Amino acid sequence: MNKLIGIVAGIMVPGGDMYRSILALMFGFVISGHCLAQQSPVGTYKLVLHDYRFDGKPEEPWGKSPHGYLVITPRVFVLFFTGDVRKPGATAEAKAALLDTLVAYSGPYRIEGNKITVSVDTAWNEAWKGTQQARAFELKGKRLVLITAPQASQKQPGKMFSVRAEFEKLD
Repeated sequence: MNKLIGIVAGIMVPGGDMYRSILALMFGFVISGHCLAQQSPVGTYKLVLHDYRFDGKPEEPWGKSPHGYLVITPRVFVLFFTGDVRKPGATAEAKAALLDTLVAYSGPYRIEGNKITVSVDTAWNEAWKGTQQARAFELKGKRLVLITAPQASQKQPGKMFSVRAEFEKLD
């Protein structure tokens, strides 16, 4: 019993060795917890790179300088970008072809680890409405990279592909 009282007294009495040890331990947890916390992706970003990776090899079907923005608020994800090879469409066919060089969707999102999943409620392609669009993401300083999971390619049968988009934070 005297040992227990001594331990409790060591914790309670400022200047006791145990008191200092517990404070140091608590301070260490607070500091390491802050360092391990994930950086928030909230912000406005400009698209700097967009490519497809077929079996890991990059291709740039949208050209070398696609244009676009990504805005992530605390609640909503909004993405819009176009290829750099676009030309104004005067005919119905040319206007319809512009859809092949456009991506736009938005909706509320959730983050789980290094994955961001958007519940699409508005999209340039009605087939995306109501879907869950998941992307792995990596945030390094002002750079945000989004990558789709590998999937079978319809354009290049027998190959797997993923899409990679890199953004630079503006604000």
